[in-house]
Amino acid sequence: MITAGCDVGSRTAKAVILENNKILASAVIPAKLDPVQSAESVIKIVLEQTDLSLNKIKKITGTGYGQQEIPFAHTCESEIVCHAMGASWNIPSARMIVDIGGQDSKAIKIDNTGRVVRYSYNDKCAAGTGRFLEIMADALNVELDEMGECGKSYTEEISISNQCVIFAETEVVSLINEGKEVADILNALHCSLGKRVASQARSLIIEEDVIMTGGVAKNIGVFDALSQGLGVQVKPLQGIDPQINGALGAALIAASSL
Repeated sequence: MITAGCDVGSRTAKAVILENNKILASAVIPAKLDPVQSAESVIKIVLEQTDLSLNKIKKITGTGYGQQEIPFAHTCESEIVCHAMGASWNIPSARMIVDIGGQDSKAIKIDNTGRVVRYSYNDKCAAGTGRFLEIMADALNVELDEMGECGKSYTEEISISNQCVIFAETEVVSLINEGKEVADILNALHCSLGKRVASQARSLIIEEDVIMTGGVAKNIGVFDALSQGLGVQVKPLQGIDPQINGALGAALIAASSL
């Protein structure tokens, strides 16, 4: 039985193909301006990886920002439910998922079956999202995927006092002009983002295991800052890209409905 999930977000598009609840293929690509093009491009990649055609997939579930624009999806499901399903499948002991995406952040509390109990969602401010890091990477002339490792070499603990992205960027420029090291500034940015998302997550009752998903989970600086902010050791997904978790959950939901 072959199913698929397609997660079209604001910054990336993801797809996963499952066969009997085992991952056959997965892909993550930058989102295009048109969500339809994003969906069609990412599903084409995973189909090519498996030599499958679209009509060989029994059911496809869409999710994400552009879920209603996925032309080949048979059904759609909320990101919250998909992330809960994906994380619970990967780590059955998971009781909370913190997902930091390009334009939003989510804290999701689940029970031992992967059912959503409560959740907190932020899409009103970029300061708690991956977009915050993108803007700061540009300001510091650092590659986005190198920020985490670069920040690990900090020698001075400084702080970013502004929560607003615009004012925080201005503060970063001021720190550069003061001669602060890039690694020290990066560490401060990671701590600022981690603490902000931890504060959001603490609106729920923190119960281990806490799993971090989304593209920002690849940044070790934010990962560690989130652990510190929550007071528990956050865990990564096992053996898969943290960005595909929503698409994985969508594919699992498609399989469970057959």
